[in-house]
Amino acid sequence: MIVVSSSLIPFLEMNGNANKAIDLYVKALDAKVTYMLRYGDLPENPEAPLPPEQKDWVNYAVLKIGDSELQISDHVTGSTYEKGTQITIVVQTNDKEKATRYFEALKQGGRVNQPLQASFFSPAYGNVTDKFGITFRILTKGRQ
Repeated sequence: MIVVSSSLIPFLEMNGNANKAIDLYVKALDAKVTYMLRYGDLPENPEAPLPPEQKDWVNYAVLKIGDSELQISDHVTGSTYEKGTQITIVVQTNDKEKATRYFEALKQGGRVNQPLQASFFSPAYGNVTDKFGITFRILTKGRQ
């Protein structure tokens, strides 16, 4: 019998801030960069030359966080970019101390929307928007 599995993979469109976001997530969430392609790595298009300051922008990156994957790009697929509206991410762990560390790191330069605290569904739950406008819901599974 074949078991079919599906997963959600959040994709962040960072509009020029992908490198800084990746640095934060590596530090705050123990993320590992498993793939990175920068715009400067792509073949040059003579009809649409890339400005020098955008050659270091991220065309596509994959980060591994625990058993999950996060994809990031500086490309904006929509017609307008509105910081913070591109996605909300749930970071789930079974370790309350790790949840606290994640929350504390992500709130630096950001905004706490709901403090990290026990709730009826989690020993530690909080909501924080990081300095790039990405909202994270930190959730600890189980009763601790």
